[in-house]
Amino acid sequence: MAGDAKKLQPIIVKKVKKGGHGAHGGAWKIAYADFVTAMMAFFLLMWLLGSTTEGDKKGIADYFGSPLKIAMQGGSGAGDASSVIKGGGEDLTRSGGQVKHGDVEAPPRTLNLAALKAEQRRAEASRLQELKGSIEEKLGASEKLKAMSSQLRLDMTRDGLRIQIVDDKNRPMFDSGSAVVKPYMRDLLQAIGEVLAEVPNLLTLEGHTDAQPFPGGDRGYSNWELSADRANASRRELMLGGLAENRMLRVQGLAFSQPFNKEDPTHPSNRRISIIVMNREAEDRVFRTAPDTIEDVTDTPSPSTSPTSVR
Repeated sequence: MAGDAKKLQPIIVKKVKKGGHGAHGGAWKIAYADFVTAMMAFFLLMWLLGSTTEGDKKGIADYFGSPLKIAMQGGSGAGDASSVIKGGGEDLTRSGGQVKHGDVEAPPRTLNLAALKAEQRRAEASRLQELKGSIEEKLGASEKLKAMSSQLRLDMTRDGLRIQIVDDKNRPMFDSGSAVVKPYMRDLLQAIGEVLAEVPNLLTLEGHTDAQPFPGGDRGYSNWELSADRANASRRELMLGGLAENRMLRVQGLAFSQPFNKEDPTHPSNRRISIIVMNREAEDRVFRTAPDTIEDVTDTPSPSTSPTSVR
């Protein structure tokens, strides 16, 4: 009987199921989806940047630089232009993007650009006026420099702010026939260089002499070379005051071709150094000069009017 009972006893097999990676489940799928979304957004941004014209980029940059000014001037918004993806509007039937109430058409883009350029010119002129005031303030704060303020001429020209240091009979910038700056004028030039270092504008430096002929100038060293050497000597003093070398666009000697006192060509005031803090338009005129135009000028020099440029 006992043997029969053993034969009738059921055999139970236990199978243990092991769960795999139950801790994180499918979280990696969410992270991967986020990564793919970010990559799509990145490539969409690159496509938009590549298909946007330089003018549109400039308009967008100007908007974020001064959104209130652009809003006051009016003009098209970022979604006004026709696009595959509509920029919105009162309903989905609008194909022009954002639409102003009453369907008022925006003024032409060229007018807004002209107004923006005019605003930039006014802002630059205001900045140069502030620079002029800073130079006058620095001279007035120093007793040593204040004594030379009568030799300083500050005025606004078509090219920008012009700073002229003219000779005085009792206080010359240089000895006669010399390009060595006097010690008291070094202080003045270095003080001006310190102020000019605070603005980003490029500079033109010009040297001038009077009409008194240089001894032996017809055979070699003349007022042209002397004015150029004096301009270069002044440039070095400005740099000692803190002015960066890459701020200097042109250094040239003009001899007696542009007298300060036209009625008396030998007057001491004709011996001077001119520093022009150039505005944007003046810089553009220099960089837009065609090479063939320069060759045409240099092919037929005039000894009485051609400046000697120093590189």
